[in-house]
Amino acid sequence: MLTFIVLVGTLLGLGWFYLKHIYSYWERIGFPYDKNSAIPFGCLTPVWDMKQSMGLAIHEVYKNSKERFLGVYLLFRPAVLVRDAELARRVMAQDFSSFHDRGIYVDEEKNPLSGSIFALRGQNWRSMRHKLSPCFTSGKLKAMFHVSEDIADKMVSHLDTLMPQEGSVEVDVKSVMQTYAIDIIGSVIFGLDINSYEHPDNKFRTLVTLARSNTRFTALFGMMIFLVPSIAKFLFALGFQNKVGQAMMEIVKETIENREKKGIVRKDMLQLLMQLRNTGQIEEDDEKSFNIQTTETGQLQALSLETITAQAFIFYIAGQETTGSTVAFTLFELAQYPELLKRVQTEVDETLKQNDGKITYDALQKMEFLDHCVQEITRLYPGLPLLNRECTQDYAIPDTNHVIRKGTPVVISLYGIHHDPEYFPNPEVFDPDRFSEENRNYNPTAFMPFGEGPRICIAQRMGRVNAKLAIVKVLQHFNVEVMSKRKIEFEASGIALLPKSGVKVRLSKRTKN
Repeated sequence: MLTFIVLVGTLLGLGWFYLKHIYSYWERIGFPYDKNSAIPFGCLTPVWDMKQSMGLAIHEVYKNSKERFLGVYLLFRPAVLVRDAELARRVMAQDFSSFHDRGIYVDEEKNPLSGSIFALRGQNWRSMRHKLSPCFTSGKLKAMFHVSEDIADKMVSHLDTLMPQEGSVEVDVKSVMQTYAIDIIGSVIFGLDINSYEHPDNKFRTLVTLARSNTRFTALFGMMIFLVPSIAKFLFALGFQNKVGQAMMEIVKETIENREKKGIVRKDMLQLLMQLRNTGQIEEDDEKSFNIQTTETGQLQALSLETITAQAFIFYIAGQETTGSTVAFTLFELAQYPELLKRVQTEVDETLKQNDGKITYDALQKMEFLDHCVQEITRLYPGLPLLNRECTQDYAIPDTNHVIRKGTPVVISLYGIHHDPEYFPNPEVFDPDRFSEENRNYNPTAFMPFGEGPRICIAQRMGRVNAKLAIVKVLQHFNVEVMSKRKIEFEASGIALLPKSGVKVRLSKRTKN
């Protein structure tokens, strides 16, 4: 028994000294570093303590330093936090060859559901990006616009049922707009007419509930997937399952089988992925098609059911959150600035008047002030407050004698850069005019709401179109009531900025002329 106790004590002691050695890495090599990191979670201790989300925990380190870059510890991995906007752009764009992977968990062979375009590495990522790009051309988005508008009209009908004939009512617009985003994804990706406003318990919408499990284990596991993929790989090997991904695959399988059995063809993304799987190409427009690479033996590099599901899964998880939040945050901020609300309302009314009361894809692109409002919201509330890359070859930081070694995680606090007065004067103020040509007073290098470089968000245009469409529909049919200045509190979980108690805005019916 004594021998066992001594052995355990020795192992614990060795483990502690090993951790101490890891946590002295930056100091040992003379690299500027965060002195507040504590063993074993480093700067992510607030995430484990369920006090802050991952993105906001990294933002705290950003605020407490003035260095262009500094060493941090993510769990027990030394990583580099980039604070300088120009260096961040170099990492993501100019010097992409040294940082072409995100460094998050992916295991295509044993866990193909992990192989989304967001996680894939190297040539596999390039090939998938090449395959999916035609799905997001302006022509494809125009073709899908009527579907989005139909769902937007259902959203308006739902809001109308909540409104009294006279007076206003407080609405959680985040919940309403998240449902709007889910239905759009369900329709334009899967071709599903689910109408979650009338059928809120449908299996497609309830995937969000599965994805929102908020415990210390899920917080730790989320950190592992993003920051320590080797441990995530080990946990999946032990039998851990992605329940949301499995449920998503059942929906994809059922939908594809139903279409092939009945010969159904729809203008949605799943149809494009099926076309890609069956023919090896996607038709970009009526005159040309986008051909897919073949193997050395001339075989098509076909997409498996799991690969299709992996792409659908990431579009679902990312799209429903970012689109819904962008709309909700825009209405929330406009409600606090009546002069700005009046300007965007006037622009919406004039555009509708010029188009016989209809909103088209092209008309939406011409609404300049609305576009500035959405840009400012994506600055204040970036969909991903934390961007990450992995150093894929030793990288000498320009104008310094420091080197980032191959395999080192690199994180960029996008929330920190977007809220830094060095780049954006009065950063906490909602100021859409900062993006106008005549009043531009920000550093364009620092504005990266969808990332930057070759791995910039592939669906960014689709997200912006659907967000602006929802805002126009709300302002067309309802009054947004002015309210006093207030801040949104965020959940202490996940990576995205999740409002703790929704986003509450008072709405009333507009008088029909």
